[in-house]
Amino acid sequence: MFELKKTEGKARRGEFTCAHGTVQTPVFMNVGTQGAIKGALSAEDLKNIGCQVELSNTYHLHLRPTDKVVREMGGLHKFMTWDGPILTDSGGFQVFSLSSLRKIKEEGVYFASHIDGRKIFMGPEESMQIQSNLGSTNAMAIDECIENPSP
Repeated sequence: MFELKKTEGKARRGEFTCAHGTVQTPVFMNVGTQGAIKGALSAEDLKNIGCQVELSNTYHLHLRPTDKVVREMGGLHKFMTWDGPILTDSGGFQVFSLSSLRKIKEEGVYFASHIDGRKIFMGPEESMQIQSNLGSTNAMAIDECIENPSP
């Protein structure tokens, strides 16, 4: 649930409450692309520096260690020993960042894995299934990055 707390001009501050906690917005999300924050920070360290939510990458976790392995280990919260909110993207950033390794079709995106060239298909249903396997608190249905500058 999102509650708008204050506005000033076009700026707004709010609070987002979900199953694993409350997040004050706007928020900086620590990025743990493959289920770990780089820099040897523990979950306790993250809490001590005020981390409210962690962002993990659906595409990368699908490739390794695989979303099925993460599910068998109890989901990202147990995998990372993080009990706060976790947001997972839909794989949309890789559509942008791995543009030379993908083909966009109406039904979704076909990738050649950046690791071994293996073919990977990610449509909306596949992305949501992967994020479900990961045990994400907040799953992005579709996110798409646009080029900068953008018309």
